[in-house]
Amino acid sequence: MVLFDWERKKVDVTTEDDDEHFKYNADARKHRFDKGTRWKDAFVILCAGFALISDGYQNNLMSMLNKVFSLQFPKEYTSEMSTNISNASLIATIIGQVTVGVVCDYIGRKAAVIGGTFFLVIGSLVASTAHGSPHTILTWIRYCRGIIGYGIGAEYPASSTSASEAANASVKRRGRAFVLVTNLPLSFGGPFALIVFLIVQAICKNHYTGIWKSMFAIGCFWPLAVLPFRLIATSELYKRSAVKRKVPYWLAIKFYWMRLVGISMAWFLYDFVTFPNGIFSAQIISNVIPKEQNKDLRKIAEWNLLLGVLAIPGVFIGAFLIDIIGRKWTMMIGFAGYIVFGLIVGCAYDSLSKHTAGFIVLYGFFMSSGNLGPGDCLGTVSSESFATPIRGTAYGICAAIGKVGAVVGTQAFNPIQKNLGKKWTFIIAAICGLAGVIVSLLFVPNLNDKNNDLMEEDIRFKNYCIQHGCSKDIFGTNEALTHDEKLFNNEIDDDDLSSDKVEVVNEDSDEGKVEVINEHSDEYTRKAHDS
Repeated sequence: MVLFDWERKKVDVTTEDDDEHFKYNADARKHRFDKGTRWKDAFVILCAGFALISDGYQNNLMSMLNKVFSLQFPKEYTSEMSTNISNASLIATIIGQVTVGVVCDYIGRKAAVIGGTFFLVIGSLVASTAHGSPHTILTWIRYCRGIIGYGIGAEYPASSTSASEAANASVKRRGRAFVLVTNLPLSFGGPFALIVFLIVQAICKNHYTGIWKSMFAIGCFWPLAVLPFRLIATSELYKRSAVKRKVPYWLAIKFYWMRLVGISMAWFLYDFVTFPNGIFSAQIISNVIPKEQNKDLRKIAEWNLLLGVLAIPGVFIGAFLIDIIGRKWTMMIGFAGYIVFGLIVGCAYDSLSKHTAGFIVLYGFFMSSGNLGPGDCLGTVSSESFATPIRGTAYGICAAIGKVGAVVGTQAFNPIQKNLGKKWTFIIAAICGLAGVIVSLLFVPNLNDKNNDLMEEDIRFKNYCIQHGCSKDIFGTNEALTHDEKLFNNEIDDDDLSSDKVEVVNEDSDEGKVEVINEHSDEYTRKAHDS
């Protein structure tokens, strides 16, 4: 059940091609899977996954550095300063997601990748050089976290849209593949950051300046290491459907407003819960461990690492379910986990806080529920619900509104603990879980690989634009069939061209010609055949 999806239902994609509209050939499209996953699609997907590990590292970096700064600067590093540094990154992430989302649609995915890498590297490098008085150092780091946040925001739409488009081309279990190269690296970034922290802390001992400088500096290397490989990779679907001139944003809003609202609301609720619980996890853990361990960075990091590891199984469970029961129902199960474990931990907080191991295990299940449901599904649904010409922009908007939830949650976390009590952070999370179940049920489309070919969505949106006055030639090349699909339609002989050369067929045939584009040539060698 999805409410208010009227505009999409009006558009037919299976009518005969009348030279004014695009036609979707479902039977032919099924044959794109006949030869398995193409190496270049797998390459695009893997590059996106490796890049997002650095985002996961940066997202979780402050969980332990918050504790380091509070020990090094006990007077200057107030709860307000801690919140401001965390929110500097989140607010910049919002800006990055929206602006780079537009860039990756209008200019290209590679431009967004380069921009994101630049900000991640510069922000990390400059943060590692902070010096001076405590106030100067913390202010410096605050601005640098903003630069890093912009880079994180740039990575989300660029990496996720590229991975989804590549998976759609030749991967049967697209949802599973997408989750394993997006949410898994992001979730793994938490334990990865903690493992790095434990190594650095073992070397630096209690030399706090050495710890945080090293942690920031290490953040430079991963995005630089994968950048050359990412510049090689690009998605075919973007080449075929990108808008070559002015993007019809008003038509896109009319066509997709319900999906934008639903996914954005769900993402707001998820980030409202998960980000403060990640950023302040060391603080939460320090409240329940024995007092003699309260200032032991290694003990806090080890408990935090256990929490991060317990959260990862949810990613795999969600990846297994997402193609079987669909995105909507998987998301609802995850939000329901927030209700169950949030109420258990919140209502039993006073007794659980005296049993550290039991608290950490239940807290881990709570975080794992988020990964299972909205963590796995929101990126997947956002990358599948919108047509290629506006996919990056729409993804960026949804993710940015999610980060607004993260900012609100982070800003509210300490006041909630101070004024209502520590248990209320979990009880409010359970309430957000209930709201997430309702929003997912009413507004989020139940997509799966069987009912959602991204090319069909492209054609649906493009025909809608044409019906409302747009010219057919504002888009990229016509929707293409792979070599196997053309064989199915008897458009070419098997001996004419090898399968890795036939990529795009342009059937704008005023002269009765069909152009076969060989994309392995820099100048796109064209070979004409009589139709």
